[in-house]
Amino acid sequence: MQTPTNRAEQNWVLGVTALASFMMALDAMITTTAFAAVRSEFGSPVETLQWTVNAFNLAFAVLLLTGAALGDRFGRRRMFAAGIALFVVASAACALAGNATALIAARALQGAGAALVMPLAMAILSGAFAREERARALGIFSGITGCALIIGPAIGGFITEHLGWRWVFWINLPIGVIAIGLALARLRENFGSAAALDIPGLSLVALAALALVWSLLRGNAVGWASAEVMGALVSGLVLAIGFVFWESRAAAPMVPMRLFASRALASGMSASVLFYAAMYGVLFLLPQFLQTTLGFEAFGAGLRVLPWTATLFATAPLAGAVVNRFGERPLVVTGLLMQAIGLGWIAEIVSPAVPYSALVVPLVLSGVGVSMAMPAAQNAILSSVALAEMGKASGLFNMGRFLGGMFGIAALVANFSANGAVDSATHFASGFAAAMSLAAMLSLAGAIAGLFLPARRRIASAAAPQDA
Repeated sequence: MQTPTNRAEQNWVLGVTALASFMMALDAMITTTAFAAVRSEFGSPVETLQWTVNAFNLAFAVLLLTGAALGDRFGRRRMFAAGIALFVVASAACALAGNATALIAARALQGAGAALVMPLAMAILSGAFAREERARALGIFSGITGCALIIGPAIGGFITEHLGWRWVFWINLPIGVIAIGLALARLRENFGSAAALDIPGLSLVALAALALVWSLLRGNAVGWASAEVMGALVSGLVLAIGFVFWESRAAAPMVPMRLFASRALASGMSASVLFYAAMYGVLFLLPQFLQTTLGFEAFGAGLRVLPWTATLFATAPLAGAVVNRFGERPLVVTGLLMQAIGLGWIAEIVSPAVPYSALVVPLVLSGVGVSMAMPAAQNAILSSVALAEMGKASGLFNMGRFLGGMFGIAALVANFSANGAVDSATHFASGFAAAMSLAAMLSLAGAIAGLFLPARRRIASAAAPQDA
């Protein structure tokens, strides 16, 4: 792939990929505030409506590496635009859904579109910038995407309250149409490996991810020791082993196993999975704590998440800019230690009587920490591979992020259920404290994984021949 030399062209690449990523992230955040209105209109139980989230997540997980492979084979710009188009059409179907079943099916289509867009956005962006500029670009990309985390909960509550829940999906249409037009007009077409599609590999990884995610989603509902969950877990592990076995011997593997010989990629992936597990688990429970225990309305709860989420917008670009000076390891380790301290602090002080003001400092500390670690870990992973394999590395990163997030939600909810309940403010606070303790431990484990990242000098020397 040819790297653009024109600064204006690079800025267009950054702007278009960030816009598409922003749309996907915004949709994920604002839909959570619309569930009460959807439940009221359709008369569906919570057990059914949870699949409006699960259907998106399952489709996203099992098709991530497929999306990266299709981009490598048929053109990243072409598949990137096609993914946005699918997401836009699926958003319209969500807005027009007449019942919960139709909404769930449309959400699965949204997940398929996102699985094309997200890995290709990072691959296109990373390929447009030289190694020494890539960290700064990824930091800006993360900051813009982070805006969705900042405004998502609040804007979702506002839209649902004043326009109706269907407008949560309608707003994707103008954003998506603009993104498609800009992608076709401003991005160059580029390809990854010209090898044939690895259909057996695609099938094995899709089925493995489906089985493992299913076990995570169903554990709390039917019991972690149930035949359904254990069967899905064992099947997923067997399929994953089969995937590794196949990829090690395939003539044109979708995921060359030699990539994992890189300490930068292996350590960066491990840290990312762990800190995303903590982050997504907290994102799932924190707004509920603010509403159930502290008594805020949905819009007010969304606003009060800002001290945590807003740090991403300010910190991630700065972290991306300084990573070339200090290296990835110090930012990942220090950042995740800060998140561990902040979440552990919250676990120690939460109660029905805790004032919201007491949560602000640990929320900021946690947010600044993970915002430091995020672009540094991304840069370590993507800088460890050649340009032609960035689509594969990006797909691996995004799948790891998703599976980490799903594991985090399942693990924190399981810990919450073992130590609390939703029947009172006091019981909810007890479960929330236990869940935050687990999130802090996951963050600490991520910091330990970050210690194994190679020093900056070693990353640079390893990447230089590949980027030449």
